[in-house]
Amino acid sequence: MGTKEEFYAHIEKGYTTKGDFITMGAAMLDGETVTGAHVKIPLKTLNRHGLIAGATGTGKTKTLQVIAENLSDKGIPVLLMDLKGDLSGIAQPSPGHPKIDERHEKIGLPFEPKSFPVEILSLSEQDGVKLRATVSEFGPILLSRILDLSETQEGIVAVIFKYCDDNKLPLLDLKDFKKVLQYATGSGKKEFAKEYGRISTSSTGTILRKIIELEQQGADLFFGEKSFDVEDLTRIDENGRGYINIVRLTDIQDRPKLFSTFMLSLLAEIYSTFPEQGDSDRPELIFFIDEAHLIFKEASDALLDQIESIVKLIRSKGIGLYFVTQNPTDVPNAVLAQLGLKVQHALRAFTARDRKAIKLTAENYPVSEYYDTKEVLTSLGIGEALITALDEKGRPTPLAATMLRAPMSRMDILSDSELDSVINQSKLVKKYNDVIDRESAYEILNEKIERAEKEAEKEAEKEKEYQTRRTSTRRTTTRRSTRQNPIIKVLTSATFIRGVLGVLKKVMR
Repeated sequence: MGTKEEFYAHIEKGYTTKGDFITMGAAMLDGETVTGAHVKIPLKTLNRHGLIAGATGTGKTKTLQVIAENLSDKGIPVLLMDLKGDLSGIAQPSPGHPKIDERHEKIGLPFEPKSFPVEILSLSEQDGVKLRATVSEFGPILLSRILDLSETQEGIVAVIFKYCDDNKLPLLDLKDFKKVLQYATGSGKKEFAKEYGRISTSSTGTILRKIIELEQQGADLFFGEKSFDVEDLTRIDENGRGYINIVRLTDIQDRPKLFSTFMLSLLAEIYSTFPEQGDSDRPELIFFIDEAHLIFKEASDALLDQIESIVKLIRSKGIGLYFVTQNPTDVPNAVLAQLGLKVQHALRAFTARDRKAIKLTAENYPVSEYYDTKEVLTSLGIGEALITALDEKGRPTPLAATMLRAPMSRMDILSDSELDSVINQSKLVKKYNDVIDRESAYEILNEKIERAEKEAEKEAEKEKEYQTRRTSTRRTTTRRSTRQNPIIKVLTSATFIRGVLGVLKKVMR
């Protein structure tokens, strides 16, 4: 192991950047901060994605807060998934503390309390800008992956979308989709069979059950209008700072299906909307996903494939994805391999399984002559982390145990009145919070079915009248055929009399 001076030179060389950067803190050696040996992350490589990991209570959320603040100051918008509800304090300045001053003195960086421009977003009934998307915007492939459908069932979903396109039926929410699905195997089955082939009722039944499962997790609040325009995530305030968009998810922690649905929808929309950036000097948007294990825990293989594809492709749009979780093993290897910045807080070795996890985690980081990575992972304090990033040429930077700077904003939640103030000042609330329920597939098909039923009733009535008239005619004919004509009666009677008289004459002779 080299000297402190050699370590300082090692860090300075590894983290030197010609372009703009954010400073995470100062590197440590043998548990002591090396003042001035700053760990700097080039803005140019922040779209290469990242990971913030560590045991509960080690400072992951505060690290996320630090990075978000510094990005905002650089004019880069941020989107935060707030599942624990402890990020709203970014809208207020830090009250300061002697321990913060002591920390920054060790790091060799000034501390400036400040607030940041914040937008509160919501997926549920909580207050904030409502995030919605239509079923049509999802498309058949993404919807099928979310529902974890078989190949045959995916084909049926594709047919449903094609039918709606051909017949100009807007698919806005889940009740629209369910209505078309029911119509395809009900009153409209002949129409579907003629144009698109026969649809199995057992398959549509399975799809319906999976949609109901999604609805039970609150997806009916997400699907609909007005659709959220992802361009609104990239706003800059009047001071040139990027907005920090906080999605409140405290009430959907137990609904991972809805979380995954929203996440995948948003990423797909961003990818299809944002232009290619090429080799840009700064990202367009940085996306932090707290409690990221919730995405992967309930995800099907098809959904995981979709996430992996988006992670690989979306950086070309200038988008950086940062996963925040307890252990790197929570993230699939195919995704983990795409992550350029890794911030690893302490892990705790209470069991044999924990020790195994620490060993695997250590293998994800570059070998360092200055650290025994496995040992450092268990000895880091709160607000300290192992960091490795990518330099401007895309090469991994040296591993650095780092004392992180403190957040400039409040490390606590907003009060109800403060939260109301932020929401009431929002321009986006006025834009998105009016519920729109225009005529769509549900209403159009209901009208069509009602018209068909009325026509069927009219036809049935006509048929009934026809049958009644026909029966009446038959009875009349029958009665007429059994009633004797008076003339015939007279003739018949005369004949009878003549016959009787003839017989009598013969007897008398």
